[in-house]
Amino acid sequence: MHPPAAEGAEPHAADAAAGPARHAAPAPAADDRLALRAALGRYATGVTIITCRNAAGLPVGLTANSFSALSLDPPLVLWSLRRASSALANFAAAPVFAVNVLSEAQVELSRRFASREADKFAQGVWRDGLGGAPLLEGSTATFECRLVSQQAAGDHVLFIGEVLHHRHDADEPALAFHAGHYHAVGERL
Repeated sequence: MHPPAAEGAEPHAADAAAGPARHAAPAPAADDRLALRAALGRYATGVTIITCRNAAGLPVGLTANSFSALSLDPPLVLWSLRRASSALANFAAAPVFAVNVLSEAQVELSRRFASREADKFAQGVWRDGLGGAPLLEGSTATFECRLVSQQAAGDHVLFIGEVLHHRHDADEPALAFHAGHYHAVGERL
């Protein structure tokens, strides 16, 4: 590593050519991870149930708030899953998945799909979407996606999907998650 450049000096040519530094950082201490998690929790998100079918054709689903829009052209979305998740192999092998954006009325379903409940699909009204990925009735939006890429990133895997079909219900208020708690979306500002 080069010493820092003097103020106003040009960056080192090797540094500029190499791009951002790619040094292995020491593993964060448990307290640091908790503090980071608390800071990240200050960012409000929506809540989703991501679904697919496993190799045996059985439905698989989990609660995730890591969902995000990625591109309009082509239409792409992304979400991430912990590498330690028992569902990882199912999503990694599934050619399609669905993102069900939960409504305020679906808090209990979110909790159910975040748990180790054996039959998560016993509650809610479900129908098969493209490729059999389960779609939740009453959700505020659904995205039926073809898996186009997956990438390991730290302790998670990023999944990128091409949106093949989507729908939304503008009258169904979305569920929000902030600082470790569920919230109703508040007054429009």
